[in-house]
Amino acid sequence: MATGKGDGKSALWQNERLRFIICFCGVFVCYFYYGILQETITRGEYGQGETKEKFRYATTLVFIQCIINALFAKILIQFFDRSKHDHTKSWLYGACSLSYLGAMVSSNSALQYVNYPTQVLGKSCKPIPVMILGVTILRKKYPLAKYLCVVLIVTGVALFLYKPNKGASSMDDHLFGFGEMLLLMSLTLDGLTGVAQDHMRARYQTGANHMMLNVNLWSILVLGLGVLWTGEIWEFLGFADRYPGIIYNIMLFGLTSALGQTFIFMTVVYFGPLTCSIITTTRKFFTILGSVLLFGNVMSNMQWVGTVLVFLGLGLDAKFGKVPKKTTH
Repeated sequence: MATGKGDGKSALWQNERLRFIICFCGVFVCYFYYGILQETITRGEYGQGETKEKFRYATTLVFIQCIINALFAKILIQFFDRSKHDHTKSWLYGACSLSYLGAMVSSNSALQYVNYPTQVLGKSCKPIPVMILGVTILRKKYPLAKYLCVVLIVTGVALFLYKPNKGASSMDDHLFGFGEMLLLMSLTLDGLTGVAQDHMRARYQTGANHMMLNVNLWSILVLGLGVLWTGEIWEFLGFADRYPGIIYNIMLFGLTSALGQTFIFMTVVYFGPLTCSIITTTRKFFTILGSVLLFGNVMSNMQWVGTVLVFLGLGLDAKFGKVPKKTTH
């Protein structure tokens, strides 16, 4: 009877439609909630009256996230990749962790200066630095459709960021400009991380779980030294002591990030990178919609047009902008 039940569960999991629903819901729910938690933590106000405080511990937040990611990756290796040996050079993981860290800290810090829809839209432009670095460093060749999709994305971002009224104060302009610079830095570092990961996969056949574990372990080492050196960890602990509810949100934030990564890997394995790209692009659009509805981040008609153009470009890129196999070596 036990064997029959086991066979039934296995057959149920082999159902492609059910598997797709699980992967889609996993990615969508985890990262949708991840986005809500990220905005709640970084843009929320703590305290009342004159004692109101803002969360200003982006480095410590990434440090905790890396610890949770590393623990999750270790569990996955123990259950699924125990027999697989990793031959990747340790210094490559260290170098990759620096760009990975810089991208995450810059992205979280940007939320202190720009709203969440702007951050999501900015991070959606990742194909731009990846393509630029691919052409300049890896000497890749891309089809014409790829360039047309990037033009759509750039046009959409330009429309989203354009502000026709100049009545805002100079202080607002400065803050907006600084947040935009942080997003640009995050995008560039994301592109460098992608180049490093492509190199590791091509040369050492590095598995996703081993990469996730080792990059996060290096990140924990670097960030641990950083938060101790600056004293931010002690300031964060004092902040958490005053507002203990934030610990629950941060733990959930790290857990949804790690679970979301797992569902993304499952989607790539079972349905391929194209389906995964379409799911993540759809998720980002609804994350922006959720942020507008839940947090009151008002967007103009021009910004909505820009948002649609960006996601149209991303969708077309997923479908038509892939590099032919013969051009990559």
